[in-house]
Amino acid sequence: MTEKVLILGGRGRIGSSVAQDLINHTQAEITVTGRFPVAQTPVSSPFGERLQFLMLDLAEVDKLKKAIAQSDLVIHCAGPFHYRDTNVLQSCIEQGVNYVDVSDHRSYTSKALSYHEQAATAGVTAVINTGIFPGISNSMVRQGIEQFEQPEKIHLSYLVSGSGGAGVTVMRTTFLGLQHPFEAWINNQWQSVKPYTDREIINFPSPYGRSGVYWFDMPETFTLPHAFPAVKTVVTKFGSVPDFYNHLTWITAHIFPKWLMQRHGMIEFLSYVSHSMTNVTNSFSGIGVVVRAEITGEKAGKKVIYCATLVYANTALASGCGTGSIAQFLLEGKLQKPGVWPVEEVLPTELFMQAMQSRKIEINETWLDK
Repeated sequence: MTEKVLILGGRGRIGSSVAQDLINHTQAEITVTGRFPVAQTPVSSPFGERLQFLMLDLAEVDKLKKAIAQSDLVIHCAGPFHYRDTNVLQSCIEQGVNYVDVSDHRSYTSKALSYHEQAATAGVTAVINTGIFPGISNSMVRQGIEQFEQPEKIHLSYLVSGSGGAGVTVMRTTFLGLQHPFEAWINNQWQSVKPYTDREIINFPSPYGRSGVYWFDMPETFTLPHAFPAVKTVVTKFGSVPDFYNHLTWITAHIFPKWLMQRHGMIEFLSYVSHSMTNVTNSFSGIGVVVRAEITGEKAGKKVIYCATLVYANTALASGCGTGSIAQFLLEGKLQKPGVWPVEEVLPTELFMQAMQSRKIEINETWLDK
């Protein structure tokens, strides 16, 4: 019997990238949802009846529950997740349907993880924080951690060119992430960190080279210490290309009045202006992403540094690959672990490597003496 997949928010850039990945790597029938009618779905029609569109607002609770009940897997791509409740996850648990999302904010991650026991009891495998970062980045960390006898520090650096091929929602996520200080695991204790501080120049692979990154609040800032309790420090930093976007973001985070940045109208204004600007600069900056996962620790009796890097030409498509691979393994029955899990706690490295190879995503690994 053909599996049925429901992608909430499937008309957006990320959701349509997930749909495209599933078309390429599974035989599932896919329904993508959106709040407004469209003549054609973002993933084109040569796939025929494998791809359908359903007009659905998440506030339409009865219609949502009916759509979930008719599915074998639900993929939640309707961000930004700062605003989201856990109604979709709860409905999946109640109806025994596996769940995946592209959530990228600790408030939602914390709420979702609180349903771990209910999901486990219901036999539902729910995997959160999939995508590129968080998502593929977390699995890169796990792959490195497993090679140490005593891992001590994780340093994640992300760089996105222009819009990353994503829509306005990703811009909203960035500006919402600048509003409040957050807790980071530093030297075996939780410390408060201000977003977009402590600029650090990282030597990324070509074509990026030396670029600046800043502290940024990500779910992996607190899920990685839980997954790997021996680690003493977890650093998560983010930057943009061209570099002048970093300076504009810094001004937004540190010069604009806090009360102004917490207004919905201001977030919408900044998001649309930023998206318009990146539509211009995309032509020379590209829309790619680079992820750099550096782990310091002890291996074979000496202190060493492991560094893994990934470069991909389209950030949104990379996110689709990350989420799509998790969905593929769930549909194939290769990923069965009831409960609610961040990706680094549920996806074995062997499966992760299979997913990257099948999608022609190359991860380069190097070792350095400390």
